[in-house]
Amino acid sequence: MNFLNSLLKRQPEKMKAQVEIYTWQTCPYCIRAKMLLQWKGVKYTEYKIDGNGAARVKMAERANGRRTVPQIFINNQHIGGCDDLYALDRQGKLDPLLMTEASPA
Repeated sequence: MNFLNSLLKRQPEKMKAQVEIYTWQTCPYCIRAKMLLQWKGVKYTEYKIDGNGAARVKMAERANGRRTVPQIFINNQHIGGCDDLYALDRQGKLDPLLMTEASPA
C-alpha cells in the first residue's frame, strides 16, 4: 500500500484534521465528497441525516443556515459543500487544511 500511496502521491499519514460531513445516503454529491476524502486517506465522521429533522437543524445552525447536503467541516471550520471541497482541492488549499491537527477544545 505504501508503494501505491507514493506512486499516487497520497500522504494519508499526514492527514491529521478532524473532518465531519453531513450526508444523505443516496446523495450523489455526498458520495463524491466522501470519495475525495477517502482518496486522500482522510478519516472522517459522517452524520447521516436522512429523515432526521433535528440533525438537519443542527447542521444548518453549524453551516450558517445552509440546508443542502453535504455540509463539510474541517477542524470545526465550515468548508461548505461538495463543490467547495473540490474547489479547495483544485486551488491546492485542501491538503494544508487536512494536514492541520485540530486544536484542543
